[in-house]
Amino acid sequence: MSDKRYIVHIDLDSFFVSVERKFDPSLIGKPVIIGGSADRGVVASCSYEARKYGVHSAMPTRQALKLCPHAILVRGSHGRYSEASAEVTQIIHDSVPLYQKTSIDEFYLDLTGMDRFYDCHQLASTLRRKIIKETGLPISFGMSSGKTVSKMATNQAKPNGELVVPHGREMEFMAPLPISKIPMLGEKTCHKLYQYGIEKIGDLQKVELRFLQTVFGKAGLYIWKKPGGLIIARSSHTLNGNQFLPRILLNAI
Repeated sequence: MSDKRYIVHIDLDSFFVSVERKFDPSLIGKPVIIGGSADRGVVASCSYEARKYGVHSAMPTRQALKLCPHAILVRGSHGRYSEASAEVTQIIHDSVPLYQKTSIDEFYLDLTGMDRFYDCHQLASTLRRKIIKETGLPISFGMSSGKTVSKMATNQAKPNGELVVPHGREMEFMAPLPISKIPMLGEKTCHKLYQYGIEKIGDLQKVELRFLQTVFGKAGLYIWKKPGGLIIARSSHTLNGNQFLPRILLNAI
């Protein structure tokens, strides 16, 4: 059995917007904001056309409409999103032996070991095309040896694309990216790193663990591991319904 891990991160692009466009094609190509009222609401999702004006999720709707006054505001329907998510989940469930659903529009697949029988990139690419064909929803994926790098690869592949980071090229892929691209690295942590001249992930890759532990305490080890795309084995698992299916929790960071 190959000792290489193949982790695929799948993300449905602008999921809420894409679902709404299936029901109302007139929204295609236009700046769309999914969210609450302009008075007190917040942006749940927005199209790439709206993002060009600085609009992003969790932003107050009033502020978003000031940035993009010609945007179309849609209140959204949770039922539609749940149905679309379930449809995508079923396709993935029927196609791969091991996956993790982390949100309504995001998944990790563990294809480790399947390289003995299949080209893992081709398998993931075929699955992506199948989801697009059967659901009409745009989707992107990244593939690498671990979760963190795969998620970052997906973000680089968007919109509606795919990107594979070969084994041994993880650090090279991450190096030129801003540290803000590291998943789960908060804004405050980034600003603190900026103070030390650490702006790119390549800068962070050169920093010694002792320095990060001095500055961030116990969190320093977590930060130090991220830019190397390191993999840590974990034995945890769950039987919690639809969250981790069908057998065990993925164990690659």
